[in-house]
Amino acid sequence: MLKGHSSFVWAVAFSPDGQLLASASHDNTVRLWDPSTGGLRSILDGHSGGVCAIAFSPVGQLLASASMDNTVRLWDPTTGAPKSTITGHSKCVWTVAFSPNGQLLASGSSDNTVRLWDTTTGASQGILQDHSDEVTRVAFSPDGQLLASAAWDSTVKLWDPTTRALQGTIEVDTEYVSAVAFSPDGQLLASALLNTVKLWDPITKASRGALQGHSDQIDDIAFSRDGQLASASTDRTVRLWNPSSGIARDSFEVDSEQTRAGLFSSGSQRVATSSDCMTFQFDNPLTGASRGSPERHAGGITNVIFSPDGQLLASASDDNTVKLWDPSTGGLQGTLKGHSDSVLKVAFSLDGHLLASASHDNTIKFWDPSTRGLQGTLEGHSGSVWEVAFSPDGQLLASASSDKTVKLWNPTTVAPLGTLRGHSSCVWTVEFSPDGKLLASGSRDNRVRLWDPTTRRLQGILKGHSDAVLRVAFSPSGQFLGTASSDKTVRLWDISTKATIEQFHNNILITKLSFSCDGSYLETNVGMLNLNSPAGNGSLSQSNFSRSLYVKNHWVMWRGENIMWIPPDYRSLEWWSCLAVHNNILAMGLVSGRVTIIEFDLDTIPLGESFSDGL
Repeated sequence: MLKGHSSFVWAVAFSPDGQLLASASHDNTVRLWDPSTGGLRSILDGHSGGVCAIAFSPVGQLLASASMDNTVRLWDPTTGAPKSTITGHSKCVWTVAFSPNGQLLASGSSDNTVRLWDTTTGASQGILQDHSDEVTRVAFSPDGQLLASAAWDSTVKLWDPTTRALQGTIEVDTEYVSAVAFSPDGQLLASALLNTVKLWDPITKASRGALQGHSDQIDDIAFSRDGQLASASTDRTVRLWNPSSGIARDSFEVDSEQTRAGLFSSGSQRVATSSDCMTFQFDNPLTGASRGSPERHAGGITNVIFSPDGQLLASASDDNTVKLWDPSTGGLQGTLKGHSDSVLKVAFSLDGHLLASASHDNTIKFWDPSTRGLQGTLEGHSGSVWEVAFSPDGQLLASASSDKTVKLWNPTTVAPLGTLRGHSSCVWTVEFSPDGKLLASGSRDNRVRLWDPTTRRLQGILKGHSDAVLRVAFSPSGQFLGTASSDKTVRLWDISTKATIEQFHNNILITKLSFSCDGSYLETNVGMLNLNSPAGNGSLSQSNFSRSLYVKNHWVMWRGENIMWIPPDYRSLEWWSCLAVHNNILAMGLVSGRVTIIEFDLDTIPLGESFSDGL
């Protein structure tokens, strides 16, 4: 976040080379910033009224500013020195735009006119009069053959900037048009109408579609060089659209309703908004490269998991299927079909040669991940199977079910080996100890039961949680067990004494739980819990989280710092384990059925910067 203005910011604009970011404020000044460091370069002072709009010339040698003092000023952005003051409008100037060759400057005003100026001399080149209300925005087509102007009179007008002749009028069904922008190829004209972006053919004036998704007024729109469209709204979001499909690719939240601008930097995917002069990065190479595939599940994703070697990612879905993905490319490797209801959980054997899937259809299926072939179906539960777990040697599979039982199976012969009874309610979770000599099960009856998987005999009951036990996890040594419950606590138990040795409280439901390789912390869906800290009976706080990649409060975090905000459209279901991490790769399963895989270059993330300020 860039701070310095003493009043709200009206507009922001990147220089053509992306090396400068200019901000215009109601405090009568323009400020120039280094967008890579956030450092202030200079303050352009001279207007006697708020600065409403700014624009760089095509090669960046000039900066124009429009003001409530009825003037337009030209500046040298390199030195910050004033070049000239342009007068002629009789009321506030709301908007300015340079022609593609930089020789003309267009300005729109509350006096209902558009004026054209010579950028070298500042002399008037003509007055365009046809609007019956304030002109809110002007934009040149990429070839400079057309000039579009939007106004409060519910119209967009197209002009020939050479002859000054009106070429046509697009009438809209809203009170006013807040912004207009041409696509890079000049084939589309976008206009912001309340909470919708409408697309037009600038030659025929025919409608080319609408982009809908904002819940409040859109204040600004801008195209990137590759034809994507950004829209900034008072609903506190900036959305990135594919105009061809009409689909919003990304959505970013800001902390203010004053999103007066949303502009791309040249040759990149950065968008600046003027809520408080914030800068966001889409697919920022400093934080992560997003990988994906047009393929997706037809239903919401319930679980994602990496294979032990990290070469495959499996996703389970409400569409009754399991899909396999290549994490290095994001490409779909295969779809496993056979279940007749939602697939709730998937698990790889330790050697990665088998994949088990658990379903609402009361069955478990075994698959060969390399051939995608079905190896067998386990039938016997009378309720949904919520979780499955392989023993360390791969000789056993345990399953937890709504029928209040845990069942043991032989993965090789696909034969049932026994049923463990004792829980008085649905069993949510199962886990083998590292040596395979114990099996833990957690239930909605608030209890954890410990079993000997060889004799099938009960070894102990862990009591202490006041609500359902959702997750269990053994430490690498097998001496301790971590449990997470709907009572919003995580407990650490001593297996030998069956006693709680640490308890941690949290205001967010813990649905993912596992130990680190050295057993020094617990990995959860809200961060890393350091077991060597003096947390004792404290809460799960920032100070308790170890240095690793995780997700908390819609942020990807590393070493305790926010490094990438997750837009609403890219968030997973809260209840299901729809996040998986393998080294520096994060996979997310979304409600939309899409799987997003992001690889982070952790060596280049600039830690210590305030990424989370204001969000």
